[in-house]
Amino acid sequence: MRHRDAALVLGYTWVHSISFSTVAICLSWVGYHRLYASCTLSSARASNRTQFVVFTVFFHAFTFLLSFVVLCVTYLKVLQVARFHCRRIDVITMQTLVLLVDIHPSVRQRCLEEQRRRRQRATRKISTFIGTFMLCFAPYVITRIVQLFPAVPINPHWGIASRCLAYSKAACDPFVYSLLRHQYRKTCSDIINRVLKKQSSQNASGPGQRQHQHQGNSIPSAE
Repeated sequence: MRHRDAALVLGYTWVHSISFSTVAICLSWVGYHRLYASCTLSSARASNRTQFVVFTVFFHAFTFLLSFVVLCVTYLKVLQVARFHCRRIDVITMQTLVLLVDIHPSVRQRCLEEQRRRRQRATRKISTFIGTFMLCFAPYVITRIVQLFPAVPINPHWGIASRCLAYSKAACDPFVYSLLRHQYRKTCSDIINRVLKKQSSQNASGPGQRQHQHQGNSIPSAE
């Protein structure tokens, strides 16, 4: 991303946050909501009901839907670049396999399997990123839209759960982005194995070592 594009995205983010927050505060549409057990958009007055509904729909359209569209377009471009590089690597691999006549069939099969996994890896990662975004934010946004219709009852427990699910997106992102990397998973597995082996070795040799130290430190008494 170029510096100009990054500056435009950052500028729009600030304008978006300030504009919607200012409008909500000026119209007294911010307060404690019992359904979500938190301070959020809320309007108890029936006089400006239509304005509040329009504002809520626009707010979620420009936050959730716009973010979802940008996320999909960006990751689709990333997927296109990843598949292009995968095709280049596949061409080089196939040329190498053709040149190596005496290669063992098992090695050839492993190379073909690695090609297939390489093509699926980028798709799986991007699907996970978009899926976690939808899983965390979609229930809360749908609940806020459904709440605009007074005839539809909403369970308070579901309101709190959808709010907490939206908050959990920021908490689960580091783990999702890290655990999808093979090197990170391998490093975590090595650390866990070393800790378990160290604890098991200490538990196995602990009593014997303590007894040996006790016998070595004891001073024989004179007869």
